[in-house]
Amino acid sequence: MSSIFYYEMIIREHHLDSYGHVNNATYVQILEEARWESITQSGYGFKEVQALKKGPVILDIQVQFRKEIKLRDKIKISVESDPMKGKIGVINQKIYKEDGLVSVEAKVTYGMFDLVTRKLIDPTPEWLAAIK
Repeated sequence: MSSIFYYEMIIREHHLDSYGHVNNATYVQILEEARWESITQSGYGFKEVQALKKGPVILDIQVQFRKEIKLRDKIKISVESDPMKGKIGVINQKIYKEDGLVSVEAKVTYGMFDLVTRKLIDPTPEWLAAIK
């Protein structure tokens, strides 16, 4: 397992659905925002993906919803990468409410993608350094 990265945010009006809580699709966007912040701070963000023409591509997302999140809730999202196995990796994420309860758990399976050949590739040394 890698070190755990934490990303904090406050839920805003645009995150809500007609039930007054975070929409299920919005959870996936929030999880993605935390993953991008994690890799950007580790030196492999959008600029590096564009320059190197190699980056992560999502293959599968499993999300379990446990507790609803509502307007102006402060949340913390964890991002933790398992060691890659060949071309495939897994990122485990949780969204915590301010009281520490887990609201969402997600398992994100991804591959390293070559933007030129449009194929999965073995992870680059730069990528492996960013996710440790």
